[in-house]
Amino acid sequence: MFTDHVQEQEDEIEALEAILMDEFKEIHSGESGLNTSKRCFQITLTPQDDDADQSTTTPVLLGLIFSHTEKYPDEPPLLNVKSIRGVHTSDLKILKEKLEQEASENLGMAMIYTLVTSAKEWLSERYGQDADADNVEEEESIKDEVIVPHGEPVTVDTFLAWRERFEAELALERAKLMPESALTVTKEKRLSGRQWFESGRATLKGATHVNEESEEEDEEDIDFDDDDFEDDEEEDMLEHYLAEKSDSSTHSSKRAA
Repeated sequence: MFTDHVQEQEDEIEALEAILMDEFKEIHSGESGLNTSKRCFQITLTPQDDDADQSTTTPVLLGLIFSHTEKYPDEPPLLNVKSIRGVHTSDLKILKEKLEQEASENLGMAMIYTLVTSAKEWLSERYGQDADADNVEEEESIKDEVIVPHGEPVTVDTFLAWRERFEAELALERAKLMPESALTVTKEKRLSGRQWFESGRATLKGATHVNEESEEEDEEDIDFDDDDFEDDEEEDMLEHYLAEKSDSSTHSSKRAA
C-alpha cells in the first residue's frame, strides 16, 4: 500500500500549529542541532499546567526540536532537546533518550504531539516542584526541630505507681483544705481502753440504758484511737474482768449452800 509520507507530515505540522500556536515555530536547521537540511521546528514547553497563570515568570523552559525524516511516520523523526532556561544538561540527555524510545514505540502514526505531552509531563515531574522548594526546605527544617520526647516509658507498673502517688498527694491537699476541727477530736471526748471496757460491762449489767439516738450521738463523738489500747491497759482490763468473774462465782456458791 502506497503511503504519502509528505502529505502526512504536512497535515501534522498544520495540526500542531493550530494546537500549540505561539509555542510552535519553525527554526533554521543550523540552530536545531540536527544533522539535516530539511525543515526544523521547535516547541517551547514549561512545567506549568495549562490552567496556570501564564503571566508569572516560569523558571524552567525547554525547547523540543524535531524534523521529519523522509519516511516519517514509518520511521522515527529526528529529535533534540535544549534548555531555554533552567534545565540541567544531564536532564536533557535523559529526556532525549526517553523521547527516542517512545518514538520507536509509536511508528506508523503521527507522534509529535504524543512526544510533546510526554516531555511536558516529565518536565512537570522533574521541575514542577522547584516553585515549592522553599516550602519543602522549611518543612524539612521544622521536622528537624521537632523535639523527640525522652523519659521513662509508660508501663502498667509505672502507671499504677504514679496513680498511687497522685492519689496520696490529692488526699493530702484535701486534708489541708478541711477545717482543723474535722481532723482532730478533743481529749475530753476520747475514752481510754479501760473506760471503754468498763462502760461496756456496765451496759451489760443493766446499769444504764441508752436509746438509739444517744448511741448514734456517742458514736459520732467518740473517737477510738489505736494508741489508747496500750499493752498495760489491756492487762489491767483482763485482771479486772477475771476479778469480777471470781467474785460472781463466790457469791453463787454461797447462795447454793
